[in-house]
Amino acid sequence: MGAPYGFELVENCVICKLRSDSFFCSLPKATLEAFDRIKYTASYPAGAVLFVEGQSPRGIYMLCKGRVKLSTTSAEGKTLILKIAQPGEVLGMHATVSGTPYEITAETGQPCQLNFVKREDFLNFLQKHGDACLKAAQHLSKDCQTAYQQIRSLGLSHSAPERLARLLLEWTAASPDQREPKVKLALTHEEIAQIIGTSRETVTRVLADFRKRQIAVLKGSTLTIRNKPILEKLVGA
Repeated sequence: MGAPYGFELVENCVICKLRSDSFFCSLPKATLEAFDRIKYTASYPAGAVLFVEGQSPRGIYMLCKGRVKLSTTSAEGKTLILKIAQPGEVLGMHATVSGTPYEITAETGQPCQLNFVKREDFLNFLQKHGDACLKAAQHLSKDCQTAYQQIRSLGLSHSAPERLARLLLEWTAASPDQREPKVKLALTHEEIAQIIGTSRETVTRVLADFRKRQIAVLKGSTLTIRNKPILEKLVGA
């Protein structure tokens, strides 16, 4: 089925070519077929808000294609991006399972395909399928671990260059070329600032300094780490 955002909308989880090793995608065929019967597939433009911090949980979203920003905002209006969700991740699971309000806001960072499952249907699905319930527990555990890592990064990093260096090393950890790792930057300087808890001006200044010192160079949307040992030294790795 076609979609208005430049990609084909895939509605059958069992034969989906977007399937990954994460969460529901790797479930046995019978369980996946049961999931397929209760989910609703839709495409969203960039900037679409899926749910808002403090909203009562309606259900979970499974990200099939694209990226979603997960953020929280203080009473003063300061935003902190907690994570950039990747395909295969499930959004809003903690609130859906616990019955508490969504603790974060989820907004698409680019055109996305997502599967939505109503809260009641999702809880019944977990009760009937132990393998899916185990996957859900593993997913929640991974989310918790990610939150701990971010708290550690923000709380123990003493400077903006150190925080940015840590972030760049995390982003390029899976690069096939570890001598000069590369990563596609799909975020603005403002969004990077919201991830590491600083200002846009500071991010721009630090990136300019990294470029001047040939530590990291941004060309178009591709950032290349030219001197990985220096970044590791900055974070004490």
